[in-house]
Amino acid sequence: MGIEEDLLKDEHLEKELKPHPFSFFSLQSIALFLILWGIIFGWLVNFSGYWTGFESFLKDFFGSFVLLPVLLVWWVVTLAGGVVLSLVFIRWRIFFIYVFVLAVGTIIMFIGGWSNVYNVFLPVYLICIGLLGVFIIDWYRRSHKYIITNFRVIFKGGLIRKRERTLRYDKITDIESSQGILGQIFDFGTIIPITQSGFGLGKDTSFAAMGVGGTAKKRFGLFGIFGGSKEVQTPRARTYYELHGVYPYREVKKLIESLVQGNVIIPYQKEQLDIQKQMKALLEKQLELKNQDEEES
Repeated sequence: MGIEEDLLKDEHLEKELKPHPFSFFSLQSIALFLILWGIIFGWLVNFSGYWTGFESFLKDFFGSFVLLPVLLVWWVVTLAGGVVLSLVFIRWRIFFIYVFVLAVGTIIMFIGGWSNVYNVFLPVYLICIGLLGVFIIDWYRRSHKYIITNFRVIFKGGLIRKRERTLRYDKITDIESSQGILGQIFDFGTIIPITQSGFGLGKDTSFAAMGVGGTAKKRFGLFGIFGGSKEVQTPRARTYYELHGVYPYREVKKLIESLVQGNVIIPYQKEQLDIQKQMKALLEKQLELKNQDEEES
C-alpha cells in the first residue's frame, strides 16, 4: 500500500522514516552473544590444546559419560550470559529464551543421534540460532514505519500483529528525545511525543522491604516486614508508538518541534477563537428569534 493512500485531503508528506540499523542493538546483542559464544565454544572443543587435556581428564574420570560435563559447561556459560543480559536490560524473558534454546538444542542432539559429534553440533547450533535471531530482529526493525506529514505522525510496526497509531500535532504537549552512545556516533536517536492524556509515558516502580524473624525453639520470635513503593512517570513507549532510532536525529527532531509549534494556539489566537465562537452563537440565536417572529406573524 502506497503512502498516498494514508494521506488525507490537503495533507502532504514531510518525511518517511525507519529505525536506524543499529537502533535495535540491545535486542541484537541477545543473538550476537550466542554467535560469539558458539564460535568460542567451537574453538575450545576442536582446536584448543587446553581442551584436549581437559577432555582426556574427563574421559578418565567420567568414562562414557564425558558428554555430561561438556553439556554442563555449554549450559552454564550460556545461561550466565542470559542472566547478565537480563540484568542489564531488566528483561528476564531473555534468560528464559536462552533456557528454551538450550533445551531444544539438547533434545535435538539426543533424538537426532548427534551426541557422538557434539563438538560440531553444539557450536554450530548456537551460531545458527544466533544468526536466525539477528535476521528476525532486523525483520522486526524493518516492519517499523513512521510517516510524518503536515497534519500528524503515523506510527506503524509489528510482524505478525500489525499496529498503527495516529498522533496529531495539536495533541502533543511535550517532546522527549534521547541518544545513546551509538546514536551520538551515527546520528540517530529516539523521539517520544507526549500528549496530555499520558501517551508516551510509562511508570518506573521501586520497592524496598525488610524482615526480622525468629525460630520456634527460642522463648519468643519476631517477624515483620516493612516496605514502600514509589512510582515515577518516565517517557516510554513501544518502538512502534515512538520515533525509535530515527536518522538523521537532529533534523527530524527540529522538524517535529516546528510542526508542533505550528499547530499550537497561542493565547491571542485562543482569545480570538473564543470571540468568534461567541459571535457565531449570538448570530445563530438572532436567526432563531427572527424565524420565530416570522412564523408568529
